Amino acid sequence: MFKLAKFSLAAASFVMAASVYAAPFNGVGRTATQDEIKAWDIDVRPDFKGLPAGSGSVAKGQDVWEAKCASCHGVFGESTEVFTPIAGGTTAADIKSGKVANLARLDFPQRTTMMKVATVSTLWDYINRAMPWTNPKTLTTEEVYSVVAYILNLAEVVPSDFVLSDKNIAEVQKKMPNRNGMQTSHGLWDLKGKPDVKNVACMKDCKKEVTITSFLPGSAVDSHGNLIEQNRPIGPARGLDTTKIKK
Repeated sequence: MFKLAKFSLAAASFVMAASVYAAPFNGVGRTATQDEIKAWDIDVRPDFKGLPAGSGSVAKGQDVWEAKCASCHGVFGESTEVFTPIAGGTTAADIKSGKVANLARLDFPQRTTMMKVATVSTLWDYINRAMPWTNPKTLTTEEVYSVVAYILNLAEVVPSDFVLSDKNIAEVQKKMPNRNGMQTSHGLWDLKGKPDVKNVACMKDCKKEVTITSFLPGSAVDSHGNLIEQNRPIGPARGLDTTKIKK
């Protein structure tokens, strides 16, 4: 009888505690206003839905780039210190075919942004939301158009006197070097698609899993300062704390 009473008291205490814990959340918050939603709903889709009206020239883009981008990416997008190169590795033949030939070469030294990106909207959206690295979402619409135009010019997609705008960006998309290089039959969008890789789960007498690691040679450990301090604390990439690496 004592045990039953003790159990009942404990159960009652739990219910009361749960009620007190839940109570503060009743009626908290409100429906977001249209202006608040608009401030967050800034993504630009590959079909350019969400792209704001505006324009920007290659010349203006070079000025913005040198002032706000070159310190990390190099004047011509060539930086290979912490950030991978933006431009390079694409050819006039790639622009014509829509597939970057160097992506199939195992001996090619680097995969640049313009080699991999399939849609120009990706450039616009990412720059608009995440750049500059030290002060994201501070570029004006004109500056974003201009920086994208400058990158496209570095990759020889558009001429040096080009003005990129919401009116002609769809035409520029038709000249992206890797526009036809994006895989779409992997099952992410089409459930009938096939995965990029095939494997069978091992259930018996399995080989030990292989661990893949990388390291910096001693001569390069401090070449560019402490890498962990040069990477954002969010996202998949983490820099090494080079102060803890033995030379």
